[in-house]
Amino acid sequence: MYRQEEINPYHEGEKAQQVEAMFDNIAPTYDKLNHRLSWNIDRGWRRKAIEALKPYAPKEILDVATGTGDFAIMAAKMLQPTRMVGADISEGMMEVGRKKVEQAGLGSVIDFAREDCLNLSFEDNTFDAVTAAFGIRNFANLDKGLSEMCRVMRHGGHLSIVELTTPPHFPMKQLFWLYSHTVLPVYGRITSRDKSAYSYLTKTIEAFPQGDTMVEILRKAGFSNAAFKRLTFGICTLYTAEK
Repeated sequence: MYRQEEINPYHEGEKAQQVEAMFDNIAPTYDKLNHRLSWNIDRGWRRKAIEALKPYAPKEILDVATGTGDFAIMAAKMLQPTRMVGADISEGMMEVGRKKVEQAGLGSVIDFAREDCLNLSFEDNTFDAVTAAFGIRNFANLDKGLSEMCRVMRHGGHLSIVELTTPPHFPMKQLFWLYSHTVLPVYGRITSRDKSAYSYLTKTIEAFPQGDTMVEILRKAGFSNAAFKRLTFGICTLYTAEK
């Protein structure tokens, strides 16, 4: 078990149920908070993850822990797949995403599916690419979730993940700690009106496996050629791999 798997947003229920409830609670304000708290840099991080897939021109893509669909929408515009599925456990988040997809005119390309990301309903070898942005650290079982992502990917397919991480070096490491322990939880609590959500998110960022450790976890899940690249001084990390 990894450390972040032991961290829960609330005090009662299984982790998956708590995470679902948390994201349902913060869904109406999630996008605004995400962009403001990251100074809109999160858009650039998503773009980097999508650009990593461009050379392979995937036609069928699964976006795991899709949330409100920001990554799926950007990927659909940049990669122009024939089919994009956004999978998430939170109906509240996906309901926001469905409205955004409709406004973007991408309803014929992007579908949303309520899925337990540890037990995906898709057949083996279904997708050319599997992606995830800022979601896998919420898995109750990281190894199982990554193994499922590998299972549903076609042989020769590609993985692209962006995840928030802690910067490894001074002074960004100290500045990020200060920001994530003061501004992020306080502003998050005031705006989302959820006392626990953004404190939980900070704790999981700090506990989540990073860098070479995460690369080894990806290999154990069945991926090959796993690699990582730190973005914005290590506040975010891009992980890529293939099957």
